[in-house]
Amino acid sequence: MNLNSILEFDQIRKKWSTHALTKSAAEQIDTITYELDESTLQKHLLDTTHARDMIRSCGMPPLVSMEQAEEILGRAVKEGCLTPDQLETIGQLLTAVRRLIDYLNKGKAYNNPLSWYEQNLDACNVLRDEIALQIRSGQVDDHASKQLSRVRAELVRVKEKMIQKAEQVMRTQKECMADQFYTMRGGHICIPVKKDYKWKVKGSVIDQSSKGSTLFIEPAAVGNMQESTQALELEEMREVSRILYTLTAMVADDAPVILKNIRMMEKLDFIFSKGKLSLEMNASEPQIHTDRKIRLKNARHPLMDQAACIPLQFEIGESADGIIITGPNTGGKTVAMKTIALNCYMAQCGLHVTCEEADICMNSSILCDIGDGQNLTENLSTFSAHIKNILEIIGQVTPESLVVMDELGSGTDPAEGMGIAVSILEELRRSGCLFLVTTHYPEVKEYADRAERIQNARMEFDRRTLQPTYRMIIGEAGESCAFYIAQKLGMPQRMLETAARAAYGEVAGLTVPADSGNQQTAAKASPGIKEIRKIKKAKKTAHAAKLSEKFRIGDSVMVFPDKKIGIVCTPVNEKGVLQIQMPDKKIYINQKRVKLHVAAAELYPDDYDFSILFDTVQNRKIRHEMSRKYTTKTIEKNVDA
Repeated sequence: MNLNSILEFDQIRKKWSTHALTKSAAEQIDTITYELDESTLQKHLLDTTHARDMIRSCGMPPLVSMEQAEEILGRAVKEGCLTPDQLETIGQLLTAVRRLIDYLNKGKAYNNPLSWYEQNLDACNVLRDEIALQIRSGQVDDHASKQLSRVRAELVRVKEKMIQKAEQVMRTQKECMADQFYTMRGGHICIPVKKDYKWKVKGSVIDQSSKGSTLFIEPAAVGNMQESTQALELEEMREVSRILYTLTAMVADDAPVILKNIRMMEKLDFIFSKGKLSLEMNASEPQIHTDRKIRLKNARHPLMDQAACIPLQFEIGESADGIIITGPNTGGKTVAMKTIALNCYMAQCGLHVTCEEADICMNSSILCDIGDGQNLTENLSTFSAHIKNILEIIGQVTPESLVVMDELGSGTDPAEGMGIAVSILEELRRSGCLFLVTTHYPEVKEYADRAERIQNARMEFDRRTLQPTYRMIIGEAGESCAFYIAQKLGMPQRMLETAARAAYGEVAGLTVPADSGNQQTAAKASPGIKEIRKIKKAKKTAHAAKLSEKFRIGDSVMVFPDKKIGIVCTPVNEKGVLQIQMPDKKIYINQKRVKLHVAAAELYPDDYDFSILFDTVQNRKIRHEMSRKYTTKTIEKNVDA
């Protein structure tokens, strides 16, 4: 029994997960189940209420995803040097902590208890400020230290001087240049020199073009300054490493505090995700207790459109422990049952419920049998699946359980199904649990009237519009309304009377218009009954009949355009085609290309056997044998194309 799927709590999880920003909170949502400790559950519900109120008063909390933060902390603690990007991630995390602290402090003005979580957060201001000062845009900033600032400034000055030297050579020896601009090759400033003028430019060849016509030469004056540049770059690298190692050590020192921040932010992310879901569903905090009572005011299914949903009023446990819901199909019985069970499940998971008011008792288990449960791989019919689930439920039920069952006793012989339904209800009544079931059996309604601590309820049905109102009325038994619906839709009186005798042994209060027995009148009364339609046979046209008589078997005909003579084997069909025996073969041809030469009546006697002309000797012998005795021989079809 997959309770999450049956009650559609898995759909609630999906909506809930969209409000979680951290991986930890999403995993907690994915594995959550109903809480059994009353004090813990009441705290969870208060957290949800405070989160919703905080969002209403202060806006959305500045929480962020922190998937890489723990991995970075682990590397820092293991004495690895963090990269500027990794240090920047830690800096962003600490900035988010600082913003969250400010956000929670705002809530203190509204006396929101969640505000005091700020005492468990530490923004590590010194580390945060150092990272912000020394790391910028994924790099160590030029002003991270005085020495780094000096070295980088000197590097810029030297490189500018090298560029000036290169440009000076290009100006003085313009005729030797293949281009007007210097270029970088392997970290060297080079000028593009035509191959034929290589000897005119002093310097080192660093590279050449793909065709070899241009050489990239580092001028001697520039090359003399390259050593100074390399020395400055090494000094820069040492200073950058010193800064990164210093910041990494600071991160390692504050790692326990940062990790504590992460855990607190994950906890707050989970709490605020519940508040966001409550606001999305326009939900309210339920009152939770251990008394075996449930009362829902204006309850609705959390996944249904609020504007289209009819509010449900429900109460159980005060005067009855079991409710038997009856009413017509599509009357909302199953939706009502799921609404009650799903709201109870959500409340016990620490979520707000989609009710105006709700008093909900804690349940040690919520046991469901909803849906037909057919399973072809296990060879389970609808009835077998119901019984299998019900036996599991009976084996697990306790006085603290909530049991919901749909279409109790269905899927088998009505008399036997009714008996099984009553026996199940009696077993549930003895267990002392709270239970809610739907059924169509009138005997079960009568059982509910007689049995202690069980009440009937019905889903209201508008007989005028033939539509359900989806309102539950507790204390009254419902009816299926099948005869009434059939009557309003135009079922003839004789059929209704037959149905009533079969069901109850008598005709009970069935009234229809006087002419409703007439099929046409019934059709006019209800658009559901259509006029009887009859098959219309095709008639042979005069033209087709005339064609079939135009040529007869044995007629001698002339075939155009060759004007050859042949004999008709098969008369003209409806498509105007006939078969003709020519001197050497049989052909099919359109009657428009054939002209009667001599009629068969003039050539042959009335009883002439045309098989002599058109059939083979072998086939004629076989036919003769068939007329006298049994034979296994078959006639061969001899058709010449």
